[in-house]
Amino acid sequence: MRITGYRTLSTLHRWNRPIGDVNGYVESGVTSIPLVLVDTDDGLTGVGLGNHDRLGSVFPALLGEDPRAVTALYDRMLAWAFKTGHGGATFGAIGALDMALWDLKAKAADQPLWRMLGARDRVVPGYASSLDGPLDDDELIRVQTAFAERGFRAVKLKGGLDLDGDLRRLALLRDVYTSTTGSVPRLMLDANESWSRKEAVAYVHRLEQQIDLAWIEEPVRRWDVDGHAMISRAVRAAVATGENLTGLEQFRPLIQAGAVDVLQTGSVWGITHFLRVAALAHAFDLPVSPVGYNANPLAHAAASIPNHLAIEVQDLTFPVGLTVDQEIVDGSLLLGDSPGLGYDVDEAAIAALADSMNWGGAAGPHVRPDRAGKRLLAPEPHLFASTSSAVDPTQDGHVHPH
Repeated sequence: MRITGYRTLSTLHRWNRPIGDVNGYVESGVTSIPLVLVDTDDGLTGVGLGNHDRLGSVFPALLGEDPRAVTALYDRMLAWAFKTGHGGATFGAIGALDMALWDLKAKAADQPLWRMLGARDRVVPGYASSLDGPLDDDELIRVQTAFAERGFRAVKLKGGLDLDGDLRRLALLRDVYTSTTGSVPRLMLDANESWSRKEAVAYVHRLEQQIDLAWIEEPVRRWDVDGHAMISRAVRAAVATGENLTGLEQFRPLIQAGAVDVLQTGSVWGITHFLRVAALAHAFDLPVSPVGYNANPLAHAAASIPNHLAIEVQDLTFPVGLTVDQEIVDGSLLLGDSPGLGYDVDEAAIAALADSMNWGGAAGPHVRPDRAGKRLLAPEPHLFASTSSAVDPTQDGHVHPH
């Protein structure tokens, strides 16, 4: 079997609600989902989800190769970017291709990826997360009731700018899940790198006077090792981070400094990256939690590692034109027996799409606001609102928020 080429497609996901975090939002709730299809000379096609940028710069490392040598080919792609560096969009392209290679490897073996990776169980524990930053209380309750009815017992809220609002919304989530499931849920808050160190400690201390938090996520900038360590020592909640780190070399300082309690990886960075981060974390007795993405591509790999905690599930539906062999049952992902990742791509349905797809452009969650990390003296949420209100939230963009 040899790799002959790749193709790209972009489908969309209809969230049926605005989505976002403290950094911005997508009012339309319609977002683009890039797909990469890797073709082989024996007719098998591997499916990867992730960045289209820089594919052309790393794909030559794969052309003509046997895709079943996936871990060696992952390192070959990293080597191909040796001088220019493998971070950012390049790492995303490597991750998308890596995902497609794992899909091909399992398809060639006629096995679901979870079984080929050595998992004993197809059930992957999860937690609910709806990218709910822009939702009002009624809509938050509606969306999270649907998650609770699927049996989730842990839930993450987007927040970090409005202390009273976060306390109220966390209490709402606690009540929704308790009344629906009969048990008190574990609660998490995701600040998406919006605080400085002292802002984070003060904010979480106030939250913990009333709410028992399982973890606080990305309280400060992703590379701030000393800041994460300080916050972890100062609060009761665990500190979770890592979704935006690209490469083991970026995780190592956090782990060595005892600065992280729950190690996260972004789904768009690929399966080999996740497996290597999980092995590194396991050496330090740290749990791993993959950050969610459409169709939950890291679920198969998560099923195979000993230190998996829970996978983030952001929605109960899947992108247009993508049939996914998995179910959401009792707060977990139940993986099927279809070969590979269990993705079936309807290229005709995707080609027929006419919807406008965006991630909110300058008003979206991937543009850092001017006030982020500078609210120590004036943390009121209206400052964020005034910063973003002049921006059209329908501008185009194509990057996924975590």
